[in-house]
Amino acid sequence: MKLSSIPTAPLTVVGLVGGFLLANRTGNRPLGGVVMAAANAAALPAWTSRGPATATGLSALYWGAMGASHPLAKKIGVWPSVATVAAVSAGAAWAASDRRS
Repeated sequence: MKLSSIPTAPLTVVGLVGGFLLANRTGNRPLGGVVMAAANAAALPAWTSRGPATATGLSALYWGAMGASHPLAKKIGVWPSVATVAAVSAGAAWAASDRRS
């Protein structure tokens, strides 16, 4: 299987939810960032195959979602916030990349 054919919506969920969970459980926030970076790196071949604008936009949304989850958590709670930003990121990945596979 080529890396550019891997479904990326699940990768964004694993990166955001898994990164948060690992950082939360270990108390090591950079470790959560490693999980997020690994998921982003795994998704990049597929996103890049759709063009540099897609790769840049989806990566920016993915990392922006992580940043947005912090103030959102103060309004709706931690897990609802993580679930919301993961769903938005996964939906965008599916619409811009995976749907066309």
